[in-house]
Amino acid sequence: MPKLLVTGASGLLGNWVVTQAQNDYQVTPTDIVEPSHPNAIRADIVNFSEIRTLFQRLMPDVVIHTASETNVDKCETERERVWKINVDGTRNIAAASSETGAKLIYISTDYVFDGEKSLYREDDTPNPIDFYGLTKLEGERQAMKRCKNLAVLRTSVLYGKHPTKQDFATWVINKIKQGQEITVVDDHFNTPTLAENLAQMAVEIATRDLQGIFHTSGCERISRYDFARKIANAFSLDSTLIKPIRMNELKAWIARRPKDSSLNTAKVQQALKTQPLNINAGLSKLTNELKK
Repeated sequence: MPKLLVTGASGLLGNWVVTQAQNDYQVTPTDIVEPSHPNAIRADIVNFSEIRTLFQRLMPDVVIHTASETNVDKCETERERVWKINVDGTRNIAAASSETGAKLIYISTDYVFDGEKSLYREDDTPNPIDFYGLTKLEGERQAMKRCKNLAVLRTSVLYGKHPTKQDFATWVINKIKQGQEITVVDDHFNTPTLAENLAQMAVEIATRDLQGIFHTSGCERISRYDFARKIANAFSLDSTLIKPIRMNELKAWIARRPKDSSLNTAKVQQALKTQPLNINAGLSKLTNELKK
């Protein structure tokens, strides 16, 4: 059975990758996984000698690198720490993958784009407007420079079931269940992605000889406000508690966000059996996940 190393497996995506891959791979997750995994190990991706030793011991066939600081506002205020994780950490994983002959799958983001158009294709020119997007783009460059057997997967607004962590969808659900009114931006557009769906795409790309950049998000462009209303409706919650607000009125954000960083998924739709889900299909799966 081929060996798969999953970095950042305590996160939403990493956790789902472990679940999706365990029948086809001997999986080693780094970071704490809930529920706990028998092969789980600790790994400091910022420490290259530690990572190199780990790779030489494990000799993975494939690495899915999900470990990242994704809090966009924290990225703006804690730049030195975030650069070490998102850029130096990715460089170390890519170098160790190359040395040991492992295929690398690097998870990137729609925030590498400036949001001045919509439905970005893989060959559109990145131009990040916040530090998070900048570090993820530099992570792409570091990975490409060091590892030839590489697939870069850009995604957008990840949501899904997780034992402990909250994402945009579960935040909306929890707030409305408590009867709280929430404000959500109606001029901010993305292509929301069910974590289970992205994990399936990542594992399929891992098992096939595919390299290059792929936009592996959901296939439907939508505003955050309309997405929030669809979430409420899918769970039979009171969508009148969701109030629209403009991006320039939102005081809580520290970092700038691209207005429309939606991704075009035509390339991945042609390349994979696993198809990117639209909003209704993704939320239908989420309702079933949360019932379990």
